[in-house]
Amino acid sequence: MKKVLVIDDEQDSRAFVRAILEPEGWQVEEAVDGVRGLEKAKALKPDLIVLDVQMPNKDGFQMYNELIQDPDMSNIAVVMLTGVADKVGIRFSGKDMGEYFGKAPDAYVEKPIDPDVLKSTVRRVTGRT
Repeated sequence: MKKVLVIDDEQDSRAFVRAILEPEGWQVEEAVDGVRGLEKAKALKPDLIVLDVQMPNKDGFQMYNELIQDPDMSNIAVVMLTGVADKVGIRFSGKDMGEYFGKAPDAYVEKPIDPDVLKSTVRRVTGRT
């Protein structure tokens, strides 16, 4: 069974992603922030990480940067969840992150999460049909 690590400080968001991905055959693990997320990612070596941008302790950008710097985790597929544009009016793209970090996340999904968009995005970035 493929493993996904959902990292989001909002319990409702984690539960929503779980409800979408478990019926798709994913084993879902959770973390509440980037610090715990990195610890779990190192221990679990998931096939996919669904990573919120805005979190306490270590935000999604910081965690993503640490992930891609670690040779053991740099090939894990990453889908970023973001509601940043709605909150602050600033949009960013994979291209922007690629230029800044040297590697772009595999995909972005805007919050509020559309279940069909998340499912199709996960299928596309992981090669699962």
